[in-house]
Amino acid sequence: MDVINTIGRRKASVARIYLSQGSGKITVNGKDYKEYFPQPNIQYNIEDPFKTLELENQYDAKVNVKGGGFKGQSEAIRMAISRALVKINADNRKPLKDKKYLTRDARVVERKKFGKPKARKSFQFSKR
Repeated sequence: MDVINTIGRRKASVARIYLSQGSGKITVNGKDYKEYFPQPNIQYNIEDPFKTLELENQYDAKVNVKGGGFKGQSEAIRMAISRALVKINADNRKPLKDKKYLTRDARVVERKKFGKPKARKSFQFSKR
């Protein structure tokens, strides 16, 4: 098996991943993923596709991610890893799809409208 390249998106984040056979090392933008994402619940997002399929410590992942915040970035990486694992073996699709890791979550921040302080919030109304 050579390197498998996939992409994942969430909110304003885009993650490109290069998955190859290895020992379970995951690097995000040149750093170890535990250093890049210090929060344990965010680290869980990245590990979970491997845990779901019981493939821990079998693949190395090199990730380039940009845009958005840490939560959007981690979910974009999760989607990219899931897509790569499906490319490797089509039988991996069902358990990942059941956890909704292959579905693109299209919710993004709504734009600000003119005449309002935020997207939907209005200034206080005065009758008199």
